[in-house]
Amino acid sequence: MLASDWPSVSTIYAEGIATGFATFETVVPTWEDWDSSHMKSCRVVVEDQNTILGWAALTPVSSRCVYGGVAEVSVYVSNQSRGKGVGSILLQALIDQSEDAGIWSLQAGVFPQNKASINLHLKMGFRLIGTRESIAKLNGQWNDNCMLERRSKTVGID
Repeated sequence: MLASDWPSVSTIYAEGIATGFATFETVVPTWEDWDSSHMKSCRVVVEDQNTILGWAALTPVSSRCVYGGVAEVSVYVSNQSRGKGVGSILLQALIDQSEDAGIWSLQAGVFPQNKASINLHLKMGFRLIGTRESIAKLNGQWNDNCMLERRSKTVGID
């Protein structure tokens, strides 16, 4: 993902926000804000004929050095590309890049209503570790969030 991809990436992000169960965010951030909060590596897009179909990126879970190998996953697929395998391509590329970058644990917080995302993560080797009940409000309503985790079989193994 390049800065020049941001117009398409932000449009797909806005589509996710509009579903009401993709993120607790309610507005798309500026490129500068998004860029500063995400890892500089491990950012991918799927493109077909110069059209971005989806994107994925990692966010550090903590600034503490002991969690340097743990990151949170974001995967967003455009409305017209859902159900076509784009999410699998994105998540596999993100997994591969994360392991190349020394990341040993990936985690994802997914709304329970977002069955497609939960199933995608499970298919790609994540496991459900629990549900955080009423963890945050979205549009004045408390929402649960399912926590999924994938531990690398190649990175961080003693």
